[in-house]
Amino acid sequence: MSSSLTGPCHSELLIKKSRFIGCVEPMADRAGAQARVAALRQAHPAAAHVCWALLAGGHSAAVDDGEPSGTAGRPMLDVLRHQDLEGVLATVVRYYGGVKLGAGGLVRAYTDAVAQALLDAPRIPLQTLSTLHCSLPYALEGHVRRQLSAAGAQLLGVEHASLVHMQFCLPASAAEALIRQLNESCHGQLAWFHP
Repeated sequence: MSSSLTGPCHSELLIKKSRFIGCVEPMADRAGAQARVAALRQAHPAAAHVCWALLAGGHSAAVDDGEPSGTAGRPMLDVLRHQDLEGVLATVVRYYGGVKLGAGGLVRAYTDAVAQALLDAPRIPLQTLSTLHCSLPYALEGHVRRQLSAAGAQLLGVEHASLVHMQFCLPASAAEALIRQLNESCHGQLAWFHP
């Protein structure tokens, strides 16, 4: 099961006089990641590179920021994938120490900076949510609300027309059981719609 982080975690490595400051943190999208990287550039104006990798669905990215192609961003992204993370930004600020590390050395340094930061990073499992829609008679609204609350479903919206229309979400693993339970307790008076 994929997980994300509950907060930022840092690391710092010194390799052949170069300083690598790593950070992993929760991040939902590329715009947020770019803003965070811009803030790091301002905080570290003397740094040679601010490389980053974002693993967040369609917003994922890997940026080498002037390091040789494929030696920083992609290896950092691979660490996040290997750890089965989602919605996570990894950044590494590098202060150049005057000694070239070579492509293999750079890959190891950026990989290690992210891996070290992840060692103490607090994780939270991610759950896939299902959004459900149903219509029901007014007389059943209170009953259905209680059932949703007991199942831990989040009510997203209620519309009152000739029938009550409800939209709610809950973990996908519990959706089928809740539908079955509601159908039984409401004697088939609910109409289900696909979003």
